[in-house]
Amino acid sequence: MEWLNYHHLLYFWTVAKEGGVSRAAEVLHLAQPTLSTQIKKLEKSLGHDLFERSGRSLVLTETGQLVYRYADEIFGLGRELSDALRNRTEEERSRFLVGVQGALPKLVAYELLRPALECEENEYQIVCIEGKLNELLGELAMHRLDVVIADRPLSADNHVRAFNHLLGKCGVTVYGTSRLARKYKRDFPQSLDGAPMLLPTQNTSLRRLLEQWFDDNGVHPVTAHEFEDSAVLKVFGQEGHGLFITPTAIEDDVCKQYSVKVVGRLPEIVERFYAISIEKRLKHPAVVKISQFARENLFGAQ
Repeated sequence: MEWLNYHHLLYFWTVAKEGGVSRAAEVLHLAQPTLSTQIKKLEKSLGHDLFERSGRSLVLTETGQLVYRYADEIFGLGRELSDALRNRTEEERSRFLVGVQGALPKLVAYELLRPALECEENEYQIVCIEGKLNELLGELAMHRLDVVIADRPLSADNHVRAFNHLLGKCGVTVYGTSRLARKYKRDFPQSLDGAPMLLPTQNTSLRRLLEQWFDDNGVHPVTAHEFEDSAVLKVFGQEGHGLFITPTAIEDDVCKQYSVKVVGRLPEIVERFYAISIEKRLKHPAVVKISQFARENLFGAQ
């Protein structure tokens, strides 16, 4: 038997389904003689008649009934495949895949991503993946992420073809419980000398900025504890285990959520935040919205 011609099978299936060549020709937008010829070709390739005449009507032969059952299943599966692909495309279009650098303060990440929830162009489902920057950049390069949010830019020696988009910058604020704030607020920032501090780990850009500032200003706090996760650090700060530092842009949220007080601000320590994407010019509606909000609102007053 020759390879099955699925066009011919579709023509046969449509004729059987519609009950005749005339109606099937209208559905398929084919001339009746052309359609009849294609059916004959299918019968020849199968070696069996598929229709027989009963008066003025065409009825399926026994073989025709068998072929129709298989054809009906084949084209039914085809419709399911088309529906599945269409639904998947619509789902993927509404999914906003974001990589968030693990060291990034969670409140900063939320404030940056919040505008994506308000996109008029689309109602996005945010899928947020946290990890180390190099790992996230690898996912970005494989088109498994739409954007990466980080506190440092893509370095020149990184082989991923991507582009840095500065979202904004701001100074940092020092916080503590009411008791610690009262104790260290006076003579700030010199009061930080010898003060118990909860610090991010050595592999973060904020830690490097802080240590540089401490050295430049002759201030040497005591490292009470170190944390890779900024949220855990704040919980320890909330419980009074030391002073801690976050970007000034989220100052009000930190005070409210963790019930702490502002000890003082260090505007000369500047943190920067970036959207890293494979687009040289931002095009994704959600990323454009995030960038605009960050520049005009979140960091605009800093």
